Amino acid sequence: MMLDELDRAVIHALHIDGRAPFSRIADVCGVSTQTVARRYRRLRSGAGLRVVGVLDRDTGPETHWTVRLTCTPAATQALAHSLAARPDTSWVKLTSGGTEIFAIVHVPDGAGDKEGTGAPHAMLLHDVPRRAGITAVSAHCLLHTYLGGPTAWRGITRALTPEQQERLRPPAAADPRPLTAADHALLDVLRHDGRAAHTALAAATGWSQATAARRLAGLRASGTLFFDVEVDSARLGGTAQTLIWMSVAPGRLDDVATTLAGHDELAVVAATTGPTNLLAQALCDGPADLHRYLTRELGALDGIRTVETAPVLRTLKRAGAVRASPPARTAGRGA
Repeated sequence: MMLDELDRAVIHALHIDGRAPFSRIADVCGVSTQTVARRYRRLRSGAGLRVVGVLDRDTGPETHWTVRLTCTPAATQALAHSLAARPDTSWVKLTSGGTEIFAIVHVPDGAGDKEGTGAPHAMLLHDVPRRAGITAVSAHCLLHTYLGGPTAWRGITRALTPEQQERLRPPAAADPRPLTAADHALLDVLRHDGRAAHTALAAATGWSQATAARRLAGLRASGTLFFDVEVDSARLGGTAQTLIWMSVAPGRLDDVATTLAGHDELAVVAATTGPTNLLAQALCDGPADLHRYLTRELGALDGIRTVETAPVLRTLKRAGAVRASPPARTAGRGA
């Protein structure tokens, strides 16, 4: 499936406001509402497009850990699928030719181990090592996100002009109250379908539709919740997806990470604990383009001591929950 300028504009619009009515996107793009609806359905079926609600990793009430599992080839597929099915994981990837699994584990604040370190042992690592075929396990805490989360790979944010982008931005209505059980029920619906209708949100929370809409707006405005756009990056030129782990001199970490966050090839830049303290995800147009980036751009930066790369073979889970079938009814004319 080839993407044209309107396809890219619809994707860009949904990145700005994942719940924007098709009528507003159509007005900004200068086409009919029916045309946007058709493109949305086409992108969902042909490019894996989905809008999902996600807690912001820097402001939300969770700690996030990167987990790497080295496995025998026979064990990798089954373990990766079981990790993807868990509600406390995201970005589950097969890397390094299928011999390693990468995942992010989400640990609610205060739900760490008995020593109170916040480490994810109680939620993941205590059971995973018992599986046959795992030869190594490591976990490192995500400390700060420079690129990723509410910001995005520039491959999906180039279609609209600044004026068009401004017309799509949702209004602010901050509501910084702590999350409740009903909030978590609302978030669970949005993890599956960020465009779920207010009727579905009201049914899940027990609130009225108006209350659900107000609380949703408040969570967005406070920065606790944002909407991520999942789409096949290969359709946008990112055919070579690679995870990059770097060891950077502590005094240079912030400068290096800020510089990397401005690189068009990167979709994620995050500081972590561990022997490598900077993680990035590159989306390049093939191996030659990746080699050019590593040698000419990444290699030109002072302060990077070591670099480890792991090509991504397959992504089993992105930011949202694993897709359910059939998909939930979505909000088209109004959200």
